[in-house]
Amino acid sequence: MAKIRSRDTKFEREFIVSLGKATHKKFQANVVSIKGKPDIVFQKDKVCIFLDSNFWHGWYCPRWKHLLKNDFWREKIENNRKRDRKTTTYLRKNGWIVLRFWEHQIKSESKIVTDKILKAIK
Repeated sequence: MAKIRSRDTKFEREFIVSLGKATHKKFQANVVSIKGKPDIVFQKDKVCIFLDSNFWHGWYCPRWKHLLKNDFWREKIENNRKRDRKTTTYLRKNGWIVLRFWEHQIKSESKIVTDKILKAIK
């Protein structure tokens, strides 16, 4: 599992480039100083954005059903989901706007995702 990227994945890099073109505001990527290490942060607007991969963050997909029969993977992914919920709750209680998008949303609906982000930072 050490070879599995937790940041700078292809879909994240592509989306960050397109978001940079769509907005004229300054943002940071992969901010380790904020709980949960958001993928994108607009500090001035207090907006944290998480780009969640389908498998690791628990989006249901029939092709992964065979992997999730294994207790290890089921627990791992469920713990990821719990951590995501706790992180979102913590950040919101501390005044952040938290946006989470699934990998498949970013790939198929990037314009809609970008519009939601632009609306949050205005």
